[in-house]
Amino acid sequence: MVVFHDVRFPAGVSFGATGGPEWRNEIVPLTSGFEQRNARWAQSRRHYDAGTGVRSLADLDEVMTFFEARRGSLHAFRFRDPFDHLSCRSGQKPAAGDQNLGKGDGINGRFQLVKHYGEYVRTITKAQGGSVRVAVNGVEKLEARDFTVELITGQIIFGKDRIPPTGARVTAGFNFDVPSRFDTDRLTISIKSFAAGEIPTIPIVEVKA
Repeated sequence: MVVFHDVRFPAGVSFGATGGPEWRNEIVPLTSGFEQRNARWAQSRRHYDAGTGVRSLADLDEVMTFFEARRGSLHAFRFRDPFDHLSCRSGQKPAAGDQNLGKGDGINGRFQLVKHYGEYVRTITKAQGGSVRVAVNGVEKLEARDFTVELITGQIIFGKDRIPPTGARVTAGFNFDVPSRFDTDRLTISIKSFAAGEIPTIPIVEVKA
């Protein structure tokens, strides 16, 4: 059975990775000389190459073990994007008011974690456990019974007697990972010295539920 493995790719290697977001658009030239542009994807997708993060034999061994445990591209996992893994700007600490999740209606107790990039809203499904901070109308919720977090879906679930009232603004701050898989079923490994190994390329791609 293909399942999501709720484990993180070796963090020390991921922080040396290269990559970033990709969009899929269709551009059609018109006979008038103008062009028509159509978005093929509603959400961006991230691609990485973690090969640049392998610096030692220990890194090599850790990646190889992780790759085998995922059976190549079969099972997805958590990947820490070295460039974008916070609800706030790089160098800052997440705060409860970072991202707007919506407004309460007095009935709904579930709110999806998201991150705003201007007008584009990205769904966040893999928050880091223990990192999520939530506020309602600017007041942070600090009691354990105020809310829980579904770490697989990235949804905030308020307690039955803690549901935000109508019109209340719900915000959150958090660390997050990217649900990903290996974009290959083969690794090419070499030993450079007694202290260093090399995997020239480790392609990793974001997966969408």
